[in-house]
Amino acid sequence: MTTNIPTKNITDTLAALPDDQRYRAADRWRVHQLREALIQHPSFWKRLWLFFTLVGPGILVMIADNDAGGVITYAQTGATYGIGFFIPFLLLMVPVAYVVQEMTVRLGAVTGRGHAEMIWGRYGAFWGVFSLFDLVVANILTLVTEFIGVTVGMKVFGVPPIWSAMGGFAVVAGVLLFLRYHTWERAALWIAVGNLVFVPLAIAAHPHWGQVAAALGNWHIPAGIAVGGFLYVILANLGTTIAPWMLFFQQSSVVDKGLTVRDIRVGQMDTAFGSILMGVVAIALVTLTGTWVYGTPGAADFGVHRIMGALVHSPIGSVGTALFALGLVEAGLIAAIAITASTSWAVGEALKLPRSINLPPQRALPFYLSGLLGTALAAVVVLIPHAPLGFLNLTVQVVASIFMPAAMLFLLMLLNDPEVMGVYVNRPWQNMAAFAIVAVLIVANGLYGVTVVFPHLF
Repeated sequence: MTTNIPTKNITDTLAALPDDQRYRAADRWRVHQLREALIQHPSFWKRLWLFFTLVGPGILVMIADNDAGGVITYAQTGATYGIGFFIPFLLLMVPVAYVVQEMTVRLGAVTGRGHAEMIWGRYGAFWGVFSLFDLVVANILTLVTEFIGVTVGMKVFGVPPIWSAMGGFAVVAGVLLFLRYHTWERAALWIAVGNLVFVPLAIAAHPHWGQVAAALGNWHIPAGIAVGGFLYVILANLGTTIAPWMLFFQQSSVVDKGLTVRDIRVGQMDTAFGSILMGVVAIALVTLTGTWVYGTPGAADFGVHRIMGALVHSPIGSVGTALFALGLVEAGLIAAIAITASTSWAVGEALKLPRSINLPPQRALPFYLSGLLGTALAAVVVLIPHAPLGFLNLTVQVVASIFMPAAMLFLLMLLNDPEVMGVYVNRPWQNMAAFAIVAVLIVANGLYGVTVVFPHLF
């Protein structure tokens, strides 16, 4: 059965709504019209257009997860340990990321509320403050790694760090302040396309595909490695695959986009596709540096500057290395856009501020400033002379993996609450998979802690 609502009535109704509700209702009206057209005249192209209208949060969160810190971490991982262990490890991270993020799709679509708002409302101010503090600290630290990527990448083109940091902040602020949700999301997705540059670079490097294929089945760990350092890198890779900001970002994005329970299936497909793209890019980076930097004298101590210097002498040459630098800049920008939004949403939900990217700055300045202040702080930190940026990058990813179990437990409690989720509660297999992820994080963090206290134990 179709509904024929006069366009004039819809226009009048939308005009009477507040800004955030008007933009969101207009987006939902667009989806409604596409569904009506599909019912009346079914076609593949109309179905595809509806799908592309609904997708966004899943692809965006996963591509932003391959942030500048992630790019540097994957590059250093390949340079230090090669491809033997980490290609199958990163392949395993694809379903791990999907299991975690899919829960935020259902939670946002069912409740219509952001992650911070749900924790404060369900578990009270103490746990709300705890989760918000974890998020804000982790976000600021992660944003530092994004500006490391932006400044390092632009330095290849002769741009001084102060100008690239200021320019990066201006892009993030401009996108957040002056675009409404639909255009903000689409602009972010177009920026995210640049993340795929690492795939053709890995192919152009002519890796030994037989060795890559063999790595998928043998989980080879190089002999004579330091266990503590190896666990540190594993935690860094875990932290760049699943992080607390991703939970807050995707759920709030689902809410601000206006997705409902009817859209859960598309949201799951959106997240699955984004997870695959994330895994492909991560594996491409490890393959690239694992092929051409691993085995170089001192490669285990290479920062991203020296890695790019080594890549100049690989088949990708200076042009490919310049593209690598641009990809690093893109990775930093897209992640900074997403992480800044996640901070604004979370603080806005916690403090009950007007909170929507559909709101103009003059009506929601505290909402926007809560995210932008942390971003500005991160941009300043990377300009500190002689700051240990390479060490800081890996450490931030490890910190994210340390914070993640607590964030996951809040998420799991909400997803298993029938009063919150109704029939959309977690299924047994989803709980088993999620608790296995939490267990691995806790065990890995615990083992790393032991190696720090007792460095000669293993």
